[in-house]
Amino acid sequence: MPIERREFLLLAGAAVAGAGLAGCTNASPHPAGEPTGGSPATSAAATSPTAASTATGTGTGTAAASPSAEPAPPLGPQVVHGPRDKPQVALTFHGQGPVPIAEALLAEAERAGARVSVLAVGTWLEQYPKIAQRILGGGHDLGNHTMHHLDIAAMDASAAYAEIAGCAGRLRALTGSEGRWFRPSQTQYATPLIEREARKAGYPTCVSYDVDSLDYTDPGPDAVVSTVLAKARPGSIVSLHFGHSGTVTALPAILRGLTSRGLRPVTLTSLLSSS
Repeated sequence: MPIERREFLLLAGAAVAGAGLAGCTNASPHPAGEPTGGSPATSAAATSPTAASTATGTGTGTAAASPSAEPAPPLGPQVVHGPRDKPQVALTFHGQGPVPIAEALLAEAERAGARVSVLAVGTWLEQYPKIAQRILGGGHDLGNHTMHHLDIAAMDASAAYAEIAGCAGRLRALTGSEGRWFRPSQTQYATPLIEREARKAGYPTCVSYDVDSLDYTDPGPDAVVSTVLAKARPGSIVSLHFGHSGTVTALPAILRGLTSRGLRPVTLTSLLSSS
């Protein structure tokens, strides 16, 4: 059954549908996936970001959700979700893979009036330098997802810093800014070492996520839609990937499903601006 005809079934069953989300915990990670590593670090002191932002998106949609009373988290060295008292979500994409798929995903988001955040791999930006301005020109966020997309949690401090700073340098060369946001590679959560090296490279806040679409496992568009809509709530940061054609097919239904629930897709900069 085509995904458009099945969307009402997916939405009706969203509360019970979808795979359990565990931060891409497959034992043999897909090249574009992010296996869980460790747990979120905590900090009593909030840190305000100072690195330059490349873009601020606002998105569109109906803001009619019934927000939770849960307070917004402080924007410290790591963020897993945004404020739970605003009907907004951030769709974040791990940036690598074929450019036509990336451009198709950006076009689908823009067609729906949504803006997304792309955490790009440095070697991908080297290979396709024009994609940086394509992302920013569409009003989307562009940030750092390490230089080579290796297991950063297994690295020592100097190697981790080189991965972060290498991608930051590529972003500066292409856009004039290293971007505001950094997401570690091959791990859902930043370790204290990663947080420290990210700060040295100009990123006070590492970005994790509370909704893993599992799209990198290529489960089919319907499964991706069901998984996202089953877990997304106000303030959610959703992990998605470029490089997978099923995500292109799934994205319109995800956007319609979020909007029908009163959740507005916005950039990380917009979602976290008041955190």
